[in-house]
Amino acid sequence: MQKAITDMDSAKSTEQLQTASAMFERIGDAEKSQWLPYYYAALCQTNIGWLDQKSDKDKLAEKTKSLLNKAESIEKNSEIYIIKSMTATQQMLVDPQGRWQTYGAESMEALADAKRLDPTNPRAYYLEGTSVMNTPAAFGGGKDRAKPILQKSVELFKTFKPASNLHPTWGQSLAERSFASVSK
Repeated sequence: MQKAITDMDSAKSTEQLQTASAMFERIGDAEKSQWLPYYYAALCQTNIGWLDQKSDKDKLAEKTKSLLNKAESIEKNSEIYIIKSMTATQQMLVDPQGRWQTYGAESMEALADAKRLDPTNPRAYYLEGTSVMNTPAAFGGGKDRAKPILQKSVELFKTFKPASNLHPTWGQSLAERSFASVSK
């Protein structure tokens, strides 16, 4: 697992992320009682969608949701809902006006579930804050509304301790950069 995490963290291309995802999926299929391999395989798929703007977001989402279903059948937790939110956001961004009601709502519901399952998960507030930051002020978003949410994420990251060296740790530098951008 540690090698696959290192490979994922150092990936610079969609091909490298795809290779890491496949490695995680093989580990998950071999270690049927562990949710983390499927979580990381799904995270790789989501990251492919962010890295490659021309990727088929719906096809990636289908694969991601399949992996998350496997993870959730083993353990229901906040981290899985974080990836569900990211996946729905990607699907929404294909056609924001046409897909907002479906995938925007799905993303926000997943974030609410993530916070309900673990109110101290800093990634949930990071995602919520970036969503608010990128939503026009006329629709309830903007930098001023995002700032306290991103500040909470940054504060939570300061005391965040993963359950093990294999549990998710990503997001702190992203939250700090987003908070800095709304604090200007």
